[in-house]
Amino acid sequence: MTQAQLSLPAPAKINLFLHITGRRADGYHQLQTLFQLLDYGDQLDFQRRDDQKITLSPAHRTIAEADNLVFRAAKALQQFAFAQTGQHYGADIRLHKCLPLGGGLGGGSSDAATTLIGLNQLWQLGLSRDQLATTGLKLGADVPIFIHGRTAWAEGIGEILTPVDMPECWYLVLAPNVEVSTPEIFSNQQLTRDARAITIRAFLEQGGRNACQPIAEKLYPEVKTARQWLEQYANVRMTGTGACIFASFGNEAQARQVLADVPQRWQAFVARGVNHSPAYPSSASCK
Repeated sequence: MTQAQLSLPAPAKINLFLHITGRRADGYHQLQTLFQLLDYGDQLDFQRRDDQKITLSPAHRTIAEADNLVFRAAKALQQFAFAQTGQHYGADIRLHKCLPLGGGLGGGSSDAATTLIGLNQLWQLGLSRDQLATTGLKLGADVPIFIHGRTAWAEGIGEILTPVDMPECWYLVLAPNVEVSTPEIFSNQQLTRDARAITIRAFLEQGGRNACQPIAEKLYPEVKTARQWLEQYANVRMTGTGACIFASFGNEAQARQVLADVPQRWQAFVARGVNHSPAYPSSASCK
């Protein structure tokens, strides 16, 4: 491609555990989690424009362009660049969406992070990952993990990151046919918000749970149904606030064998956990 064009992946993540340790005065929840990056996700194509217009295609059926995290990320970086350089920048952006909405895979945050990374390169702004992460945090607590592109232990509201190298397991990720509302989960009165803080070593030795899973299964019974089905084959956990669940397998063949049995009503895919942001082929297909 020419310097005026760029295509980049926007990888998914799963939460290997998720503990809520408190709630701040501004309403944000304090947490501990381990973000595991996957070699599967969305893709974004960028084309530089000679004017200051930002376009995003295709139009989403339920999200207005002004509310789309990709568009918001592009506008935020455009405004930052103008304040720093006095120059106007524009771009055409095309999003190839594979990850389900409301799935807990970080799709929107990853798309926003990739937009910041891609436009920083396309517009030759020369901003560091830390600078981009500062801008990204204003868009969402999960955006910095994708900007830094590392599997990591996270604390605070998810923005305090410590890189961790994890075994690169194979996962089957199953998406029940529901879209979970994160605000609904976090505002639920039954959510456990007083978990005792643990160390990375303690998690690696003892494991952890997802505090949001019981709430999601109660509010969205299809999540529970999917979890019970997948438990025939392996231990199962939910990622983020849901709805997606996942199980790890010793090798790709085992994961794909289970994938072949997934009922047609559910979307599912097999991916490998990676410690660094993946550069998987742009031709990777959605299922």
